[in-house]
Amino acid sequence: MTETSVAGGGSNPPAPLPQPPAQPELGGGHGRKLLRSLRVLGGVFLSLALTLLGLLVVTFIIGRIMPIDPVLKIVGERATQAQYDAAYQALGLDKPLWQQFAIYVWDVIHGDFGKSISTGQQVSADLKRVFPATVELATLGTLIGIVVGVPLGVIAAARRGGWIDQIARVVALVGYSMPIFWLGLMGLLVFYGMLGWVGGPGRQGILYDGMTTEVTGMVLVDTLIAGDWGAFKDAFSHIILPASLLGYFSLAYISRMTRSFMLEQLGGEYILTARVKGLSETRVIWGHAFRNIAVPLLTVIALSFATLLEGSVLTEIIFSWPGIGQYITKAMLAGDMNAVLGGTVVIGTCFIGLNLLSDLLYRLLDPRSQ
Repeated sequence: MTETSVAGGGSNPPAPLPQPPAQPELGGGHGRKLLRSLRVLGGVFLSLALTLLGLLVVTFIIGRIMPIDPVLKIVGERATQAQYDAAYQALGLDKPLWQQFAIYVWDVIHGDFGKSISTGQQVSADLKRVFPATVELATLGTLIGIVVGVPLGVIAAARRGGWIDQIARVVALVGYSMPIFWLGLMGLLVFYGMLGWVGGPGRQGILYDGMTTEVTGMVLVDTLIAGDWGAFKDAFSHIILPASLLGYFSLAYISRMTRSFMLEQLGGEYILTARVKGLSETRVIWGHAFRNIAVPLLTVIALSFATLLEGSVLTEIIFSWPGIGQYITKAMLAGDMNAVLGGTVVIGTCFIGLNLLSDLLYRLLDPRSQ
C-alpha cells in the first residue's frame, strides 16, 4: 500500500473494541445513603465520647481542688493519724493523679460514684431513687411548654403585629425576666395557701405517701399502673404547680423560637405560590410552613427538656421536691463531694446525650443536611 492511498482514506478505521457493560454500583443510592448515615452516626458517637471524657475531666479536677478533705469527712476530725492514713490509701489518694483519674473513669463507667456521706448509701442508689422525680417534673413541664408554646408561636407569626403577637412577646419577656423562686413562692401563697386549688410541697400528701408500689419511680405513672385514682389525683395536685412553673419558662423559649422559625418560612416564595394557588390559610400555615420547621423545632424542644432537667434546682427546693437538684444542693451544703460529682455527671450526661440526639435527628431528618 502506498502513502497516497493511506492519506486518501481508501480504507475505514478499525472499529473500537466492544466494552463490557458497566456494572451497577453496589447498593446504588441506598448504599450511599447508608454509608452517609453510618458516617453521621460515627461522628455523633465520637463527639459523645469526647464530650463525656471532657465532662469527667472537669468533675475530676473539681473534686481535687475543692477545699474539702474527703478523708476527714469519712473518719471525722477526732481520728488518729493512722486512721487518717488508712482511709487516705483506701480512697486511692496516694496514687499519681493519672492513675486516680483512670480509676475514676473506670468506676463511673460501671456506675460506681462512691458512697454518700450524707445518706450512708451508694451514690448510684441515691441517684436511682431521686432522678425519676426530676424526670417526671421536667417531662410534664416540657409538655406544657409544647402544648401552649408551639401554637402560640405559630399564631403569633401568622398574625404578626396583632394582639396575639404582642401577648406572645410579653409572655416570653416575663418568662425570661421573672425570678423563678419568686414565682414559686407566690404560686404557693396564692394557689395553695389562699385558694387551696393545688397540693402543697412534696410529691404526695401524708395519706398517700408510700402507699403505691414503686415501678418507675414516677408517681403519676406508678399510680396509673396501680389503678389508684385517688393517689393519682393527689400526686397530680402536687406536681401541677411546679410543673406549670417550669412549663412557663419552657413555653417562653419554645414560643419565641417557633415564632422566629415561622416568620422565616412565611416569607418564602413557596408560601406566596401556595397562596396564589388558592390554598386555605390554615393549610398554608400548618401544612406547609409548620411542616418545614418541625425538624429544627424538635431540636429546640430537646434542648428545653435538657435545660429543665438541670435547671430545676430552685423549683425543687421551693416545693420540697425530692429530685436530683435538691439532692445535689443538700450534698453540697454537707460537703458530700461524691454525691455532688455523681449528680453532676448524671445531669451533664443527660444534657450531652439530648443535645447530640437532637443533632443526630436533625441530620437524619432534614434533607438539606444530606
